[in-house]
Amino acid sequence: MSLCVRIIPCLDVDAGRVVKGTRFENLRDAGDPVELAALYDREGADEIVFYDITASHQRRSTAVELARRAAEEVFVPYTIGGGVRTVEDMRAMLRAGADKVSVNSAAVRDPALISRGAERFGSQCIVLSVDVKRGEGGAGWEVYLNGGRVNTGRDALEWLAEGERRGAGEFVLNSMDSDGTETGYDLDLISAVAGRTTLPIVASGGAGHPDHMVAAVEAGASAVLAASIFHFGSWSIRDVKEYLARKGVPVRFERGGERELR
Repeated sequence: MSLCVRIIPCLDVDAGRVVKGTRFENLRDAGDPVELAALYDREGADEIVFYDITASHQRRSTAVELARRAAEEVFVPYTIGGGVRTVEDMRAMLRAGADKVSVNSAAVRDPALISRGAERFGSQCIVLSVDVKRGEGGAGWEVYLNGGRVNTGRDALEWLAEGERRGAGEFVLNSMDSDGTETGYDLDLISAVAGRTTLPIVASGGAGHPDHMVAAVEAGASAVLAASIFHFGSWSIRDVKEYLARKGVPVRFERGGERELR
């Protein structure tokens, strides 16, 4: 049986509220993060991701209180990222209730952070998230830091290959070119990473219709992350899963309090 594709709502958090924009700009308020996460849990989300999108830029400490609040209301696995700079930050998140921690900017600055986290907590707890934009002329992809504010000039495929060697457990690939546009994921990026690495890939940036998710899976993604279509009511998680199942994509459904595979 094929592994089920995970449907993961993404909650970008700024100043305690969920926000969503286009290409990291023109942010709109979408509600309370824990209330939204609990709703998505009830609707059948497989996992939840919280990102404090200004923590690295503003050099704030990680959202441990958010992790604690979520632990009381959310019963599917959840990941928290944003401002994770040390193994102690990771430990605080996991102790507060998070199942995984996501590293991004701090890991680029100190790649050994991935190794230290994997050795301490296991690779299954370490998510390497990367914000990328196509290079000049559309050649390759470059890694950006601090919520897309700083271009490192580093090749994204090389960085992800290094992240795998250092012990990351999965990747979140966020295309800044597609983010919030609802025009589809960067399929070339997904395919390129799938051809270069072996870790599970979570596609992020651009979901506007379940067909985009089908295409991402066909390109090599193991999970699909989405925000706008869920936050603003275009599609429910249940409707997305029904659609994917009709297209032959294996997904999980809740039935009588238990997960049903289709």
